[in-house]
Amino acid sequence: MTRILIVPDSFKGTYTAVEVADAIASGVESAGHTAIRMPVADGGEGTLDALAEPLGLARIEVETVNPWRAPCRGLLGMSPDGTAVVELATASGITTPHDGPRDAVTADTYGTGMVMADAVRRGARHLVVAAGGSATTDGGVGAIAAIDERGGLGDARVTVLSDVTTRYTDAARIFGPQKGADPAAVALLTRRLEETASTLPRDPREVDGTGAAGGFSGGMWSRFGAELRSGADFVLDAVGFDDAVRTADLVVVGEGRLDGQSRAGKIVSAILARCGEVPAVAVVGSVGDDLGDYRARFENVVVASDAAALTRAGRALRP
Repeated sequence: MTRILIVPDSFKGTYTAVEVADAIASGVESAGHTAIRMPVADGGEGTLDALAEPLGLARIEVETVNPWRAPCRGLLGMSPDGTAVVELATASGITTPHDGPRDAVTADTYGTGMVMADAVRRGARHLVVAAGGSATTDGGVGAIAAIDERGGLGDARVTVLSDVTTRYTDAARIFGPQKGADPAAVALLTRRLEETASTLPRDPREVDGTGAAGGFSGGMWSRFGAELRSGADFVLDAVGFDDAVRTADLVVVGEGRLDGQSRAGKIVSAILARCGEVPAVAVVGSVGDDLGDYRARFENVVVASDAAALTRAGRALRP
């Protein structure tokens, strides 16, 4: 029987990775094939969901604050072996609810630091922070302050997951505009990152990946010795992708938009790098005009923007 490995990311703002995998799988199974569901994430939205089953995470809601210090609910996942997974975006994210002005300059990561400290209080020995989707460009100083005020992290080690290689003082220029920073604010934030870098225990400015989440990753690397890892590779290792692909006849990847950025550290490129000789099909919400020769990496690219279309796409797959 044909085995089809379904490895989608979320279609951000519409469908979770689990929903995408289930919709495609229902079509695959209706056509008489075997579907292996493996929803994934790249260190941003949906990372906790993707890691919940393989790491045995229990979801815990905690009290924290949003990027502008207004009270909100945070979320962490705790495993029996002391691993805690924190999605930065739940407390410090660009879509975190807020009633007041969403100022890119004052937004900070204090709330994420509160969640990390709470996880250590609950017995976490390894903190895995998914850094995607932040509203912040504070260089991690908010999180550092919150952690220090609560007694530090003890012996817990920190791993920060992201899908970018941006360096610390480039964070405002690269990501600031999408967080609402105008040119003057970008200049101010860049100066602030430069000043912060000079005061940290280790200088993050020449280290790739330290600009993730507006420099949060660099702050964690400098102050707490955090390991900076590709979110895509961490998740693929955790869910057992390499073992699963060995017995697959076809791999299906999925994300909300397949474009030129998909080849630069995103989950799709990480999956393709591990597929070996197994062919891959992309089922996506839309395709960018800049996809170019990247399309040739797939047996087929199918656009499916709703659940019914995802199911039809699964039914039509032919390994």
